[in-house]
This record gives sequence, structure tokens and C-alpha cells, in this order.
Amino acid sequence: MEAVLDLRGVEKQYPGHRAVGNISLQVPRGAFFSLLGPSGCGKTTTLRIVAGFETPTAGEVWLNGERIDHLPPYRRNVNTVFQSYALFPHLSVRGNIEFGLRRRHSNGTQNGFAEKVRHVLQQVRLDGKEARLPSQLSGGERQRVALARALVLAPDVLLLDEPLSALDPLLRKQVRAELKDLQRRTGVTFLFVTHDQEEALSLSDQMAVMNAGEIEQIGSPQELYQRPRTRFVASFLGAMNWIQDAGVRPEATRIFPDMLQTPNGTGRHGVVTGATFLGSFWHIDVKLDDGSSVISQTPAQNAGAAAFSPGDRVRVSWADDDLLRFVS
Repeated sequence: MEAVLDLRGVEKQYPGHRAVGNISLQVPRGAFFSLLGPSGCGKTTTLRIVAGFETPTAGEVWLNGERIDHLPPYRRNVNTVFQSYALFPHLSVRGNIEFGLRRRHSNGTQNGFAEKVRHVLQQVRLDGKEARLPSQLSGGERQRVALARALVLAPDVLLLDEPLSALDPLLRKQVRAELKDLQRRTGVTFLFVTHDQEEALSLSDQMAVMNAGEIEQIGSPQELYQRPRTRFVASFLGAMNWIQDAGVRPEATRIFPDMLQTPNGTGRHGVVTGATFLGSFWHIDVKLDDGSSVISQTPAQNAGAAAFSPGDRVRVSWADDDLLRFVS
């Protein structure tokens, strides 16, 4: 698939601190691409370098086959949606959406503004609310106004810096679904920054996991979760049981009463230290006889899982194919 955005050996060095170290990645046209990592890993700095708010110490940024790292932000056909939305409180929904159009066309014709605003309002499903002020909107609606203001300028890439973090958990899930639907309907390339693993896994076509200013792995959500290359990626994308030089996901384990023989005689003996019902599954903590601990996640419909209580002797097993091994 053709890359619309290409970062080549990009670095950002501050006095005494390297924020981004020699990262390279290609973002396919029309993709929902996420940069995922903990606070301070360099993901927002990378986004700001693409936007033109930061100048890279080294490396190149290419957009649509043109090198843009030397261009000011207003000459790059990208737009940014910030965590705070940054809406003008005194302007209506229409006024906020038109603001960027009027600045871009300040020396030329402003014909067609109404049609562009109408079209983008339909895209973000805010028809009929163009006269309202931001204070009259819900948090999710304000987020959609910020998206509309960026989309109306037809960017090659829409940059989103933790845009859902200000929302409460229930609204966050709702807006997350709307955001993915919007990206699919518009076909605009999204470059999305988040520290939330569930957001990245549920939204992304492709994602890059970052750590300490570097990219640990790039791939689809399924590939990174099921075949992580490093221990960091494995642990950051979900719970992991560490078995000597390998790892196994909690949902890949099976738990049996100690007196029962497990398939092929595999498994480790231990004692249940906790059993928690979490709706769709049971979360069972086990302290193995060798002193290590493992977590087992068993579907709630498995009636046997409800029988385990702290203090029970059990055997935990997993298939060899479910063991994950890492390059670092």
C-alpha cells in the first residue's frame, strides 16, 4: 500500500535528553495508524515533528513524496486535533469550522464555504447544531467540532494527540467507535497518539509501539498482540505470564484441580491466591510451587472456573504453541 507519510531516521535531541532516536516508519494512505507508548516515550514529539511544531535534530519527513521537514506548519497539508480541542468559545460551531478556511483563503475567494461546512457537519453528524456555542455542546460534540474544523481543510494526514483523554470512560468508548467510523467514511489518513492500549488495539489498522524514544515494533494490532518481538511490547499490550525465557498470555492458560491430569501431563502445580469474577471471564491468580506467579483468565461460561477459591491446589497448563519468545 502506498505510503502518504514517510519518516526517515528522525531524531529529536534536547540538551541532556534524547526525546526521539532514529525512528523510521511509513504510514499507508487511508490508514488509521497509531503511535502507542507510555508517557515520555516520544510519541507526541514525533507527532509535533510531523506537524512542524518541532524541528528534528536529524532525519527527514516526507508527505506525498515531498520532503516537508523544512516547511513551516501552515505549508504542510496536515491538521492537528489536540487533547484540549482548543475551540473558540465565542464562535458558533459554524464559526469554529470556518475559521481555518477563512485564514487559508484570506487573500482569495471564500465561495463554497457554506457547502464545505455543510458537508463536514454531515460527516461528523452535527447537522442542525451549527449555530450553537461550544458551551452548549457535550464533550463528545465538542470533540466532533474539533475534528470537523480539521477535516474541512482536506488534510493529507489528520494528526490526533490523545483526543479522547478528556472524556469520561463511558463517553470515551462511544466517541472511539464514532472516530473509527468517521475515518472509514472519509478515507482520510489518521495518525493517532495514545498511551491507552485498548484504544490503539480497537482503532488501528497499523500501529507502532514506542519506548524511550524508539520504535519497538510496527504491525497490525493482531500481529503485535499475538507475536510481540520484545518483552516490552508483550507486557505493554496486555497481561503476560513470564515463564523462564518465554511468555504466555493469561487467556492461553488452562487451570485444573490438582488431582486431575492435564493434557499430555503438562503444567505447573500451585495454589490459588485470588479468584475474581469480571463479567466475561474469571481472573485467577496462582502462586506456583517454584515461587513464581501466573494469571489465568477463564471464560465465565466455564462452570469449573467458579469452583476455584483461594487456597485451592491447582495445576496450570498451556500449549507449546502459545509460548511467546522474544528477541529482547
